[in-house]
Amino acid sequence: MNGLNMSIRLRRTPYTDRIEKLGVSGFSIVNHMLLPKAFQSTVEEDYWHLREHVQIWDVSCQRQVEIQGPDAQRLIQLMTPRNIGDIAIGDCLYIPLIDENAGLINDPVLLKLSEDKYWLSIADSDVLLFAKGLAFGRKLDVKVNEPDVYPLAVQGPKAEKLLTEIFGPHVKNIKFFKFDWIDVNGSSQLIARSGYSRQGGFEIYLKGKAHANFLWDIIWKKGQSYQIAPGCPNLIERIEGGLFSYGNEMTIANNPFEIGLEKFCDLDGPIEYIGKSKLLDIHKNGVQKIIRGFVFGETPCPNCSKPWRVYANGKAVGNITSAIWSPRLKANVAQGMVDKDYWNIGQNVKIEVQDGSEMIGTIKDFPL
Repeated sequence: MNGLNMSIRLRRTPYTDRIEKLGVSGFSIVNHMLLPKAFQSTVEEDYWHLREHVQIWDVSCQRQVEIQGPDAQRLIQLMTPRNIGDIAIGDCLYIPLIDENAGLINDPVLLKLSEDKYWLSIADSDVLLFAKGLAFGRKLDVKVNEPDVYPLAVQGPKAEKLLTEIFGPHVKNIKFFKFDWIDVNGSSQLIARSGYSRQGGFEIYLKGKAHANFLWDIIWKKGQSYQIAPGCPNLIERIEGGLFSYGNEMTIANNPFEIGLEKFCDLDGPIEYIGKSKLLDIHKNGVQKIIRGFVFGETPCPNCSKPWRVYANGKAVGNITSAIWSPRLKANVAQGMVDKDYWNIGQNVKIEVQDGSEMIGTIKDFPL
């Protein structure tokens, strides 16, 4: 288990037994639950496979916060600066959640299941407690809980053909960031065209553990003719594609503008949300740093487990938060924050990597 001291507190998933049989070699913990992070293939081998074929990912750690009741939409609107007034049943919306200082609490995907029932599919922070506190403090008529739902991702360019073969032709008609329903062993389950990669794919939000083995096994069996492999979010592909990770690229210390999320913030409308006045102040005064991509070095960099200092013109101007060698670009790729005067695309920088060495690079826009 890669050094983890296992306990019930570190929750297994309904797919963990299958993952272990397929040779998982490392886990991380997200939302108090196991997230597979490595298999027998290298990160580079996994990267090329994901770009060319199809993978099955256990992303049960992508927990759902279910909000249901007459005030459900009002509660969610209080948490996000994105106007959700026009969301329709079957929609998925990416929404930043902020606190009273406009600090990012999470960046979940919102799914509207019915007129008074929603799921927030969250990144790694305790949104459940935030939502419960707001509901209680505002005396809103809602129920807030974590439902028995275990997302399974099928990612890669062959994902659509595979899942259409298994669940029917209507799967290919699901538009990006929309969801529909499929039959899994006699149960109706939600499937969305979404996922934490740029290679295309779907996420099946399996409700209840009873059908987990059936779902995994049928996808695995049918997937053999598509060269399916077990996988997980790939760091190379994530960085190149400009997919940010809460807890790495952004925390509660960051506001949405620093992460390039201004288009998801309603600044002029009448909607009420927590942190609106602070967000308006930040927008008026402008941000002092912003997230950028980097391409640097001619040899593979070490693992990035703490921020790396970025220099320009002999001055410290930012930090790298995620980095890895890209076999496609034959250079290292990274994400990180850069100060205002040095964030222009094409800016030359020097990066002090984790082993103390220095590498020369350039600021880039996403995708890399």
